[in-house]
Amino acid sequence: MDVLYSRCAGLDVHKKTVAVCLLTPGEAGEPRRRIREFGTATFELRALAEFLRKHRITHAAMESTGVYWKPVFNLLESQCEIILVNARHVRNVPGRKSDVADCQWLASLLRHGLLEASFVPPRHVRELRDLCRMRTSLVRDAVRCGNRLRKVLEDANIKLDSVASNTLGVSGRSMIVALIGGEEDPVVLAELARGRLRDKMPKLVAALEGRMSDHHRFLLREWMWNFERLEEQIARLESRIDEQMEPFEWAAALLETMPGVRRVAACAMIAEIGVEMNRFPSARHLVSWAGLCPGKNESAGKRKGAKSHRGNRWIKGLMTEVAWAAARTKNTYICAQYNKLAPRCGAKRAIVATANSHLQAAWHILAKRIPYRDLGPDYFDNRNQERLTRHLVKRLEKLGHQVHLNPVA
Repeated sequence: MDVLYSRCAGLDVHKKTVAVCLLTPGEAGEPRRRIREFGTATFELRALAEFLRKHRITHAAMESTGVYWKPVFNLLESQCEIILVNARHVRNVPGRKSDVADCQWLASLLRHGLLEASFVPPRHVRELRDLCRMRTSLVRDAVRCGNRLRKVLEDANIKLDSVASNTLGVSGRSMIVALIGGEEDPVVLAELARGRLRDKMPKLVAALEGRMSDHHRFLLREWMWNFERLEEQIARLESRIDEQMEPFEWAAALLETMPGVRRVAACAMIAEIGVEMNRFPSARHLVSWAGLCPGKNESAGKRKGAKSHRGNRWIKGLMTEVAWAAARTKNTYICAQYNKLAPRCGAKRAIVATANSHLQAAWHILAKRIPYRDLGPDYFDNRNQERLTRHLVKRLEKLGHQVHLNPVA
């Protein structure tokens, strides 16, 4: 096979050790192998970098093993081209598994150009990604905390959640704080309501009559403290995200022209896929990387059902949420697509398909730097008007009507 990289290295990365195999030009066209093992402390990784520099290594490959690849990647990315590969794509022959064998196998595949590099965005985008993912995790924690707080109210027979649409809104928090403080009179608690909630005063008084004990007050106090702490953390994170987003404000503004996409979603999309779309040859490559396209299982001319692969679970979950929001908009292409697919293949599969379309649109927006242009709710009707006309006429005739078509001039 052709040799693409004459000076390359394979790295088998673990938590405490890194096995390294160097391949350099040798005699009679055969590569010369050098195998060494390094630790993962910073001074040992510097020794690894010096080892690669000494032998003029231009390319190195390693598997994406948990988070253990990140320190090695961060230290070596400025020295040579690092190729991060999916472990599923480079499995060795069974029965020959060892650290030395793995690093030799990686080096051999890299030497002949048989490795497909995973997408690793630039450092500033990776930092934004960490912030956005942390924000998502904290929001999930806050939702769980709020749900546990509601369970404590239910245990005390306080039915606030049955009357107020937002238990943890301004009115709800005031009532919970009063309950923690020892107030038990439902009329006094109901007077803390604000806005439209005051229109439900009789129901609110009945809902706030319960059996609150000191145990319940202690639990409410702890969950409220935890919930407010999470809100403060989220606010600090959002401030930091806004600072990191300054170079990408143009991209966020373009993405927000899409239905269902607002500031938070736009920031998260940029954090996951970046703004330079040349890493993905086409929009379909992007949705395949995200895991939003159907799997393929074909043999002997027969096509069988196949699930989509896992892909990037963060962008996959985000685009699914965006698709749900966009499907509820009025007079948009995404809404029409969802309504067309949902009766036939179900709501969840239809959402994945609309998320696919949404992410493809994001690729074109960022690649061409143009705002979103909606195809319109009548796109599918106009695509094949004759076929739709025949279908509708046939349905009317089945219902017992005689149809005469008079085209409008």
